[in-house]
Amino acid sequence: MTNKVKSKRIAAIDWMRGFVMIIMVLDHVSMAYNKEHLSTDSAASYIIGSPLPAFEFFTRWISHICAPVFVFLAGTALAISVERKLSRGFDSKAIDKDILLRGAFIALLDPTITSFFSGKLIFQVLYAIGIAMMCMAFFRRLSSTQLLIIAMAWILGGELVTAQFWFAGGQEQSIIVALLIGKYSSADLSISYALVPWLSVMILGWVFGRYILDYGDGKVTISPANLLFRLGFTALAAFIAIRYFNDYGNMFLLREDNSWQQWLHVSKYPPSASFIMLELGLMAVILALMIKVEQKIGVRPNGVLLVFGQTSMMFYLVHRIFLTGTATYGGLSDFTNLTNTYIISGVLLLLLFPFCIWYRSFKVKHPDSLWLKYL
Repeated sequence: MTNKVKSKRIAAIDWMRGFVMIIMVLDHVSMAYNKEHLSTDSAASYIIGSPLPAFEFFTRWISHICAPVFVFLAGTALAISVERKLSRGFDSKAIDKDILLRGAFIALLDPTITSFFSGKLIFQVLYAIGIAMMCMAFFRRLSSTQLLIIAMAWILGGELVTAQFWFAGGQEQSIIVALLIGKYSSADLSISYALVPWLSVMILGWVFGRYILDYGDGKVTISPANLLFRLGFTALAAFIAIRYFNDYGNMFLLREDNSWQQWLHVSKYPPSASFIMLELGLMAVILALMIKVEQKIGVRPNGVLLVFGQTSMMFYLVHRIFLTGTATYGGLSDFTNLTNTYIISGVLLLLLFPFCIWYRSFKVKHPDSLWLKYL
């Protein structure tokens, strides 16, 4: 019999986060150890006409959903936490301070810990999440309508701006441009996650977090799950339209033929409108289904997705440090193939599960720890 746990926390959000963490492990194992790893999801790195082997491409492509979900749900969780504090009369300045400290802590993990184990200076998803979170100390004061306008303006119009400063045609790379809207890569520095497009994704997550609270308060009538279904299928239709017309909205990474690989070969670095529509569309449909399932079966306290979702930041750091560290300093970089990548990923997940259960319990026992609060 299913053990149901009543909580203000929405388990489906943790399930969704846990689901993508599992996929993320597969991608990171492939990046570290797989000599066949495919990473051509940017106009800056893809050579026109290059082959996209089906199994390799699929393995890479399924991981595309990870960062959008991670960033979107970071915004959702932060909005729910902040809005609940405000409703209970918490000091607004104290809330801003907490947001800024939390964001700074997360952002600094990339140029410090993860960079050390990577062997070079990197700015990736933690940088984007952390700085975007700090920006929300300001943006949270805007209405949901204003936030939606800002986010969608960039998602739909950002390519026009990006084309003025960054493109794949050989323009000299700029570190500042890469930190904000583009991409940069050298032997000593890698910038893969530009702030502005990922801030747009976090803003959408924040608006959704507000909507969840509004629904709980009876201010809106459409359930979050039904809203996600509608928005998800709309976003997927937009993705199909953008890829069909094969012009603006693809961040210079155009479809070369009608193979399924080329249809799904969208720009992640920086994220194109087609990428965001596809990944957030898939996320919305999957999350809506998870919400419906939660309502039917309840929650198992030690369910795999729940445990990984509730410990996602520590999960990310531990597996990322281990993989990049052993690849960089342990001589394991590109030592194996794709088949073994799946096997190694499975073993690593089996090891991570009991660790995450222990860490979750440890964190509950130390609620006043500042470091544990941010991890």
